Amino acid sequence: MAEKILFIGGSLNQTTMLHKIALHLKEYDFYFTPFYADGIERLAGSAGLLNFTVLGGRHLRETTEYLLQNKIPVDLRGEKHDYHLVVTASDLIVQKNIRNKRLVLVQEGITEPETWVYWMVKWLKLPRYLANTSTNGLSDMYDVFCVASQGYAAHFIRKGVRPDKIAVTGIPNFDDLQSNLKNDFPYRDFVLAATSPLRETFRRDDRAAFIRRCVEIAGGRPLIFKLHPIENARRARREINKYAPGALVFEYGNVNHMIANAATVITQQSSCTFVAIALGKEVYTNLDIDELGQLMPIQNNGTSAQRIANVVKHVLHTPMPVLQQIRKGVRPRPIWEKADSF
Repeated sequence: MAEKILFIGGSLNQTTMLHKIALHLKEYDFYFTPFYADGIERLAGSAGLLNFTVLGGRHLRETTEYLLQNKIPVDLRGEKHDYHLVVTASDLIVQKNIRNKRLVLVQEGITEPETWVYWMVKWLKLPRYLANTSTNGLSDMYDVFCVASQGYAAHFIRKGVRPDKIAVTGIPNFDDLQSNLKNDFPYRDFVLAATSPLRETFRRDDRAAFIRRCVEIAGGRPLIFKLHPIENARRARREINKYAPGALVFEYGNVNHMIANAATVITQQSSCTFVAIALGKEVYTNLDIDELGQLMPIQNNGTSAQRIANVVKHVLHTPMPVLQQIRKGVRPRPIWEKADSF
């Protein structure tokens, strides 16, 4: 019988990335599940209190629909089978039933800035999810962490991730950004503002000031707002109509295609900033553009999924006793610098 692999989705971006990897692992039995949690987080998610996260709301709905539409085998919470390996795009929560499995972590995209919450979480050893994606990779409960670039490898190592656990593979959805130039989005040469769900994730956001700034940058040019999937769309539309009357607002649609057709892109804290920089757009952002240039995901013509699949195969074919010795430091770890060599 073929080995079984569980993929843990989350946002639509995470789920589509993992699906691209799974398509290079067809010789194995693979199943997907939406993101899930244990204990109090599971109860809170079931009660609808975490709909602003990957545990509920639009993220859960879109992932469920994607799995259904693409006829992908589903095993909710990974409870039906005994899996040989698990692939996830987040270690903010490492579920109890995967902690004794081979585990490959895949970077989803940009990481949040290191605010005081990040340092509080690290110092007090609080749940990592309280600091959002700024603590990605810090669980140390995986065997390999597949990251977007050498710049991100250095970034994670500085935060405390063990160098011997990192594989620089590039990441699907961000490794062939030029492909977004071919699209059917009907508008061109506009100013695009891509918002972030700062308020929904309990961070400060002077939205009125942001919208006014967008209007100022547009300078009379057509202005389009693309709302983040988990944003309070009703509130956002109301604010945009007040401070930027006449601007178009999209809740749905491919933001990368919108960026490709825009003349100028404005972001707050979003992975799509990488797309704008890679495509040579005029960019305004809360983030450090020079730093983003160093962190830019490898552009390898869309081969990251295959490279990550190669890493998965290598971990999968490492006998568990050997892997356990590697984890304990009894055996030296493999060198993951050239993931395409496996």
